[in-house]
Amino acid sequence: MPIKIPADLPACAALESENIFVMTEDRAVQQDIRPLEIAIVNLMPTKIATETQMLRLLSNSPLQVNITLLRTEAHESKNTPTQHLERFYKTFGEIRHGSFDGMIVTGAPVEHLPFEDVDYWQELLEIMAFAQSRVYSTLYICWAAQAALYHFYGIPKYTLPAKLSGIFDHNILQPGCRLFRGFDDTFTAPHSRHTEVRAQDVSNQPALRVLAQSPEAGLALAESLDHSQVFMTGHLEYDRDTLDAEFRRDLERGMNPQPPSHYYPDNDPTRPPHVSWRAHAHLFYCNWLNYYVYQETPFSLTAIARNRQGM
Repeated sequence: MPIKIPADLPACAALESENIFVMTEDRAVQQDIRPLEIAIVNLMPTKIATETQMLRLLSNSPLQVNITLLRTEAHESKNTPTQHLERFYKTFGEIRHGSFDGMIVTGAPVEHLPFEDVDYWQELLEIMAFAQSRVYSTLYICWAAQAALYHFYGIPKYTLPAKLSGIFDHNILQPGCRLFRGFDDTFTAPHSRHTEVRAQDVSNQPALRVLAQSPEAGLALAESLDHSQVFMTGHLEYDRDTLDAEFRRDLERGMNPQPPSHYYPDNDPTRPPHVSWRAHAHLFYCNWLNYYVYQETPFSLTAIARNRQGM
């Protein structure tokens, strides 16, 4: 949470110059507080594992957050019990007249398909249009980031010669971005994908900027200039053993995969993987919740729709 100090205290300017969030007394007395409303559109087949990963990161904050889990109606899940979906998930039709402070759209293992051939593509288009008008800030992850960049900006995805899987170093290109407050100059993050979006294509769009990039994995983070859209090509939410489970699944399928890069000690899959991204994962999601949602979203949820429509 921010510290509250007088605006004219000398420390205020010094701390702000160091990218530390300070709330002045004048601003503090004007603030109303209510729970944040966050929707998670879970496109992953392993929905229970994914929702646990996301909730773990979103809960590491003093902010009160109300979660709405969403699933697509057009796709029948084969890996999640129907009772779980009916008990804990809503469909877009059930929430389409509401508003949310923030939304997260997860990745999905459909990279081999053209976007238009995905069975829930039309439904996803409706969700993305809803996010533009009724959500203050939306975080798109992996395939969802590729889908949103394609839909809104015409940016294509490219098939990689081999699956990109592993833990990679990333350079922060916009150190003043509030998403990186508290970050080191470089950070590690997992990637797991067969396709990519290229940083140059994103840079060519005047409404977008590239935030972080990896020498090996390419584009890592980008955003719209108004912060309403954040695009993450990796998976900061992954657990220690997520890439290991994917690797062993592909082995069982006879796909002859390479071990994830920079993941197992000495590249030895018989040894437990080393976690190097957890701290930055928690910090990233706290920063997104705090600076892109909590500090900016209107107090009234209905005002989100009015503000977005007027932009």
